[in-house]
Amino acid sequence: MEFLAVNAPVAASGPGGTAARLGFVAGQVVQEFGYDDDVDEDLRDAIVDTVGGDLEYDDFTGVADAVLLWWRDEDGDLADALVDGLPNLAEGAAIVLLTPKPGRAGKVDAADIEEAALTAGLHPTGTVNAAADWAATRLVPPKSVRR
Repeated sequence: MEFLAVNAPVAASGPGGTAARLGFVAGQVVQEFGYDDDVDEDLRDAIVDTVGGDLEYDDFTGVADAVLLWWRDEDGDLADALVDGLPNLAEGAAIVLLTPKPGRAGKVDAADIEEAALTAGLHPTGTVNAAADWAATRLVPPKSVRR
């Protein structure tokens, strides 16, 4: 999957285009964590429109095709939050981690994202300029070892 550069203008892709760039497709079940009043509602709406259904709450117990995790520096331990997103995740699915962009309150350092992802057994595949105040990092489990 190709990702936009972090500094690419949001308007060039639009919220709906960004939802597709993040890997969301029609029919997916998406579980959301970290929702608060600072999330980008246009991006959320675009994801809902793209998948064709509402986002599932953090207490969802079914199988999710993707996890959407809004995360701010003051939210606690990112590695723990990533691990919390794994149990319902379908094989081959990804966690889309949304963090405030540099210069915004709650910004998370790229090194902290990398460390937390590795601790949770995930691999960052790229970063997207997801919304005016949010960057998205797509995190995937490592490919299984072939025997």
